[in-house]
Amino acid sequence: LKELLAGSSELLLATDEDREGEAISWHLLELLKPTVPVKRMVFHEITKTAIFKALEETREIDMQIVQAQEARRIIDRLYGYEVSPILWRKIRPKLSAGRVQSIAIRMVVEREQKRLSFVSADYWSITAQLKTGKGEQFEARLDTVDGQGLATGKDFDPDTGKLASDKRLHLLGEEATTLVAALGQHSAVVTSTKESPTTRQPAPPFTTSTLQQEGNRKLRFGADRIMRAAQSLYENGYITYMRTDSVNLGAEAVASTRTEIESLYGKDYLPAEPRVYKTKSKNAQEAHEAIRPVGSPFPKVEEVTAKLGPDAGKIYELIWKRTMGCQMVNSRGRRMTVKAKSGWTEREVIFSATGTTIDFPGFLKAYEEGSDETEEDAADEKKELILPPVVEGESLATEVVTPKESTTQPPARLTEASLVKALEESGVGRPSTYASIIKTIIRRDYTFKKGNALVPTWLAFAVVNLLHTHMTHLIDYAFTADM
Repeated sequence: LKELLAGSSELLLATDEDREGEAISWHLLELLKPTVPVKRMVFHEITKTAIFKALEETREIDMQIVQAQEARRIIDRLYGYEVSPILWRKIRPKLSAGRVQSIAIRMVVEREQKRLSFVSADYWSITAQLKTGKGEQFEARLDTVDGQGLATGKDFDPDTGKLASDKRLHLLGEEATTLVAALGQHSAVVTSTKESPTTRQPAPPFTTSTLQQEGNRKLRFGADRIMRAAQSLYENGYITYMRTDSVNLGAEAVASTRTEIESLYGKDYLPAEPRVYKTKSKNAQEAHEAIRPVGSPFPKVEEVTAKLGPDAGKIYELIWKRTMGCQMVNSRGRRMTVKAKSGWTEREVIFSATGTTIDFPGFLKAYEEGSDETEEDAADEKKELILPPVVEGESLATEVVTPKESTTQPPARLTEASLVKALEESGVGRPSTYASIIKTIIRRDYTFKKGNALVPTWLAFAVVNLLHTHMTHLIDYAFTADM
């Protein structure tokens, strides 16, 4: 660089516009000691327009950002080099502590503590198959008995197993059996029908964090495996830079995406105006665009898979679909709710049934976001249920009444996806560090994988307990986020 500078008329510093990038520019100045004019240029997307604009709008190096990076680096060293030896002496040699790493371990441990202190509770629910005069059947659940709603899993205190409110009816086996026997002998009458339109909006384009979450949910890939595939895609020119906390898409990217949506899905799937997304993450530095395919038209999934292998192909497909979906119209549908009163007169029993119909899929044609719920819950949530047309006062035959015993479940263990989400929501760490943090806490025996879940070891409990008791401020969420 010094040799090249000797024959140049000016020096352009074009590192990322985040704390690390600003510090790198400053270090280059310190080492190169230029005698020619120096300009700091910044751009957030690698397009011809953005580069030329950045060349016209250069600035000075921002020393406050440089000092922020230096201060944080020093504190990270103090934390790691001063706290780790305490762990060696008090717990076990070769352990490590870190500003973000220790918070990640704390999150996994606290979730496990909630599971250990959890007290389960049993409750019953009842469903009925109701049949219209035209012979159309649908399933309804028992909604209220004598004006009291039935208790479900979320109504119980996880620490005591007791019902949190006496406004809910805690249905148990004996009462459920009595109700089932009585309700099966009486028809029901429709008391109300309600239909309302529903819409769903697409998720924003990928950041490093959301790519890791979706790759884990949908493909069951670990954060490290996802980032290796993304690195390969970036190096081969198939996607934009894969370490970003921005959901912004450049104008050229939006234009390419809209052209592709119109040719693949038709004008009906294209909103009148491009969608613009704003980053919600507390500490986002937004030095780059969101993660998206590169080129016009975007490369095909088959081409990427053939060149870079199945992992890269699957990650690229996820990025391609998410980018398409984020610029498509909302999905539209209807939600219908039917309430029916049992003809049994000894108690007032109301059944309720809800159905959803998707009239126009919109963005769902390309992409649907994953969920951290159990697969069963997520499947139930997304099932399309169409109720037959019924009117108030219509009589319904009660075909089959079924009781079901359930037990409340402890909170699910954190997965790589939900840990990354929790870290990001707390404002802890940076997108580029999440994969290495998870890799570190597994490699150092703080956690191990059981299926897709992260389970803390005894060692993790010991370390978190020691830090929490004697160095509370160093393992505090707010301290780490503020840093």
